[in-house]
Amino acid sequence: MAQKILIIGACGQIGSELTYKLRSIHGDDNVIASDINYNNLEVVNSGIFEIVDAQDYGSILLCVEKHNIDTIYLMAAMLSATGEKYPMKAWDLNMNSLFHVLNLAKAKFISKVFWPSSIAVFGPTTPKENTPQHTIMEPSTVYGITKQVGERWCEYYHDKYGVDVRSIRYPGIISWKTMPGGGTTDYAVEIYHKAITDGQYESFLSENTELPMMFMDDAIDATIQIMDAPANQLSIRSSYNLAAISFTPKDIADEIQNHIKDFIITYNPDFRQQIADSWPKSIDDSVAQKDWNWSPKFDLKKMTEEMITQLGKKYAEAKK
Repeated sequence: MAQKILIIGACGQIGSELTYKLRSIHGDDNVIASDINYNNLEVVNSGIFEIVDAQDYGSILLCVEKHNIDTIYLMAAMLSATGEKYPMKAWDLNMNSLFHVLNLAKAKFISKVFWPSSIAVFGPTTPKENTPQHTIMEPSTVYGITKQVGERWCEYYHDKYGVDVRSIRYPGIISWKTMPGGGTTDYAVEIYHKAITDGQYESFLSENTELPMMFMDDAIDATIQIMDAPANQLSIRSSYNLAAISFTPKDIADEIQNHIKDFIITYNPDFRQQIADSWPKSIDDSVAQKDWNWSPKFDLKKMTEEMITQLGKKYAEAKK
C-alpha cells in the first residue's frame, strides 16, 4: 500500500514546498494538501486539496478517514512576530492543532506524525554559541513557549502511548519560491527581494545580529530524511537541533553586493530585535548528524547565488 500523507498548513512557506516535494516522491494522489482557506491558488490547484481547520479535531478526522491517511505533517502555526501581536490566538492554534494530531495517532487513526519545532524554544539564558541538543530552554516569546511545551507533549505521547512523532527545530528558513509568514528571521528573505526590486533594504535587525539560518531545500530534505529514518535510529522524540549556516544582516548584504554592486542596506531595529537577541547564534546538531546522517548542502555563498538567480528570473517573468 502506498503511503497516504496529509499536510496541514500546506499553503504556508514551508508547507507549500513540502507539498510539491512529497508529491514528486509519493505521487500526486498520495499527498493531500490542506489549509483553512484557498489563499495559495498555486498549491490549491496543484493536486488534491481539502479545507481543514487545524483547530477542529472533527475537521482533521474527516479528512483522514476520507483519504485513508496514515501520515500527517502538521505545518500550521502562528510564527514568532505575529504571535507577539496575538498571543492567545498563537497559543490556541499552535497547541490545539498539535493535540488533535497527537490524539489521532494515539487512537491509531494515523501511524506517523511530523511536527516542526523551532530555535524559538531557546531563550536569553540558553548558551548562544553551538547551542547543545539538551540545554536551558526558557523561551521569551509566545511562539517559543508553544514550541517548547509542544516538544514535551511529543515526547510524552511517544513514551506513554507509543506515538511515532518526529520533530526538528527549524532555524530561519530562506526561500525564493514563497514569501515568509511573520517570523523574526523574515529579513533574510525580504532582503533578496528588495535587493532586486529596489536596490536597497532597511533591516529590522541590527547589522551584527547573528542567527542560525537554512536554505529551504535543506529544510525540506531534513524533514523528509527524519521521516524516512528507521524508528529505532531516533534517540530524540522531543525535537532535534538542526543547523546549516549562521550569519548577520551585514554578512548577507556583503554577499549580495558581490552580485548587485550598488546594493545599499540600512538598519532600523524594531520589536523583533529583542526576539532575535534571545535566540542562539549557532546550533550544535551533532545528534541529528549521528542519528540520521543529517548534512546541509547550502552555505551563504551558494544560497545567495541561487536566490539572486531565481528571483531575478521571477521578477523578469512578472514584467513580461
